[in-house]
Amino acid sequence: MVSRTDLRDVLLQALDRGRVVVVAGPRQSGKTTLARELVASGSPNYFDLEDPVSLALLDQPMTALAGLRGLVVIDEVQRRPELFPILRVLADRDPMPARFLVLGSASGALLRQSSESLAGRVERITISGFTVQELGADAIDRLWMRGGLPRSCLAGSDEDSAAWRADYIRTLLEQDLPTWGGRVPANALRRFWTMLAHYHGQVWNAAEPARALGVSEPTVRRHLDLLTDAFMIRQLQPYHANIGKRQIKAPKIYVRDSGLLHHLLGIESMSGLLRHPKLGASWEGFAIEQVLANEPHHDAFYWGTHQGAEIDLVLQRGSRLFGVEFKRADAPRLTPSIRHALDDLKLDRVVVVYPGDRSYRLSDRVQVVPLRTLADRGSLFAEDDPGVDAEG
Repeated sequence: MVSRTDLRDVLLQALDRGRVVVVAGPRQSGKTTLARELVASGSPNYFDLEDPVSLALLDQPMTALAGLRGLVVIDEVQRRPELFPILRVLADRDPMPARFLVLGSASGALLRQSSESLAGRVERITISGFTVQELGADAIDRLWMRGGLPRSCLAGSDEDSAAWRADYIRTLLEQDLPTWGGRVPANALRRFWTMLAHYHGQVWNAAEPARALGVSEPTVRRHLDLLTDAFMIRQLQPYHANIGKRQIKAPKIYVRDSGLLHHLLGIESMSGLLRHPKLGASWEGFAIEQVLANEPHHDAFYWGTHQGAEIDLVLQRGSRLFGVEFKRADAPRLTPSIRHALDDLKLDRVVVVYPGDRSYRLSDRVQVVPLRTLADRGSLFAEDDPGVDAEG
């Protein structure tokens, strides 16, 4: 077992503040394990909507829930979205006899339902698989190769991990997505997802996959949104600044879990990954997910212009903007793109993340930081270490 103490603390703080907490994340990312640390699965306060008994009890939800006290867990709530209006009624009771922890694996409909029905009453937390901070710097290569989904990452061998990921993809496509309302044939969605793996790290253009699959552009956009709602794909939206340059307006596409990306690309080992043409894009996507897992209070974008300037990640918190570049290089240098981003976007700072061991400054506002730093301090934007070297 891997202790996810920080995540558990975040959840407990949210439960102290609010009456309903929604925890969303991909299937098998550890939501249920986390909830069962707070309420045992055999408790009358625990409802697993993949369990026929729980489903039957919630056929009369007010009867089943109104008399409960303490913390109540509803797992896989996307199977019964009609519960949200009931939770609103129960959350409005005063005094409040129970608080509700709601777990879900499909983001779009789940968040829409909670926003509409529980406005002002709900706090949402999104989780992913394991992170560098949770497993430690020595696990970075394993986490990158296998991905962060716990059963894949902790498998006894690379072969066991690959077999689990194959079954995970098959189950998601053939059972879960149809249950959640996806009406796309599993084989067609598998081909599309594999195509997205080859677009990983690139700007989205619906025309090319639509032609390749022989469907319309609106159809492939619906496919993309379906996989995005299942936390399989990240659509990183562009940041727009008021500058006199033509800026890119389409999102960038990433397969969120690096292990699933590698399976879709047919990469079976670290040696195969290091020889693969998507090596740099794979590392960039992996590092982006690690950074975003540790910067949950920032809005995330990328930025690019048609003149060629770009920054991989723009993080916004209030009026402050930070830039992050990802370089799989031995010694990253200051590039024209970073200079343009600093000037055009008025960034507070830029951090260049790389797989090395030493931090150093490229300028007063640009610092090179190893990815392994996340294992120690969590945030890339902690106060600079006064011992950080200057370049040269």
